[in-house]
Amino acid sequence: MVYEPVIGLEVHVQLATHSKLFCGCPTKFGGLPNAQTCPVCLGLPGALPVLNQQAFEWGIKTALAFDCQVAEVMKFDRKQYFYPDLPKNFQISQYDRPLAKAGHLDIAANGTTKRIGITRVHMEEDAGKLLHDPKEPASYVDFNRTGVPLLEIVSEPDLRSPDEAYQYLVELKAVLEYLDVSTCNMEEGSLRCDANISLRPAGASEFGSKVEIKNLNSFKYVRAALTFEMGRQARALDAQQRVAQETRLWDLKSEATESMRSKEGASDYRYFPEPDLVPFVIGRTVVESITRALPELPAQRSRRFADAYGLSAYDAHVLTEHRRLADLFEQAVASYRRPKPVANWLMGDLRAYGNARGKEPEEVQVEPAWLVHLLEAIDQGTISGKMAKDLFVDMLDQQQDPRQLIEQRGLKQIVDDGALDRLADEVLAAHQQSVEDYRKGKMNALMFLVGKCMERSKGKANPTQVTEILKRKLS
Repeated sequence: MVYEPVIGLEVHVQLATHSKLFCGCPTKFGGLPNAQTCPVCLGLPGALPVLNQQAFEWGIKTALAFDCQVAEVMKFDRKQYFYPDLPKNFQISQYDRPLAKAGHLDIAANGTTKRIGITRVHMEEDAGKLLHDPKEPASYVDFNRTGVPLLEIVSEPDLRSPDEAYQYLVELKAVLEYLDVSTCNMEEGSLRCDANISLRPAGASEFGSKVEIKNLNSFKYVRAALTFEMGRQARALDAQQRVAQETRLWDLKSEATESMRSKEGASDYRYFPEPDLVPFVIGRTVVESITRALPELPAQRSRRFADAYGLSAYDAHVLTEHRRLADLFEQAVASYRRPKPVANWLMGDLRAYGNARGKEPEEVQVEPAWLVHLLEAIDQGTISGKMAKDLFVDMLDQQQDPRQLIEQRGLKQIVDDGALDRLADEVLAAHQQSVEDYRKGKMNALMFLVGKCMERSKGKANPTQVTEILKRKLS
């Protein structure tokens, strides 16, 4: 049987406010355990929540960026469940009247654009964090994260492959970075994802049994977990077995999903309106003001890059997936008027450098002027393209302007015709057999002689000039 996967994602985004969603406690990552708490976020008797205005406005800003319909009235609800990291035994979330609904995100898929629906965007507070000590038969809980503001962005089940799910996350993260509402740091838990997947026979319209994979903190793991789950469910269906509707976890060591618990429904959480927070009327003037202040988003910037700089649609899309790359590109081309070489170095060499070190482009420290100076040195013949590749890595490792590195290391390319002429004479005199081979029609002999010139000059000779001089002397 050929099966079609049906995938939907629930992305939890930590908003980068300085204080929590309903109290004034700081949200800074890495504080001493339980040092960033108060009666409100711990749910002590008599403590009352007050909504963080900046979190509320950033929630609207995010919803508008995904073309959602912002509610006229939203309310908060108590989502009740019992777990050690939840001090109140309920989470303040949103159920039937969320912040926004019915949006979308367009993603690149199979050489075309695919629209993925966004069911809802709602606000909620985060839970705490359980800490397990393998050396002791005990677990600890840190409530610092309790009450941190989250947005949950829920997609429609419009994704049809793990690769589409991966691309959706990449492009969703890009929008969030452009909005500057979250650090999107997955290692610190600022961006987390739950993935829902079911299989159905190809061509069928009804959904199969849905499995949820919880707390995936890497786009790579989302893709891997969905790929594994597709195989697991397909084997079960082929064997005429029922796929249980359940929640599973991704195990890194075994690279497999493992059963965690049966899947809850909304009724299991016993939602009811949060009695300590009144419904909020969202004024249209507020929405219009935030709409006018929206920044240029990745899709808009991509179109502008293609139009203004003559880049291909692919290049423009890759550059604008990361705001840092797009910013570096524009800053560099402001003084170096050849967009294509700038784009190539950023998309190729800078991303390769980051990948080799496990860094995202925004984590690679580089000044736009350094890239400009490197490209100018190539254009002027000061260094060769190969020398530039090595110099680029050293420039980033040592955080130095390439002009300084060129000067310190004496890397300037030899471009003086007289000096290269003398170099060619020395090599020809030392390799008479290769000279004869070339004159007999063996073209490889020329490359051997060029290589000897480069070796003798310690890589400083301009290879194009050397080749032309040798050809002239051998003719």
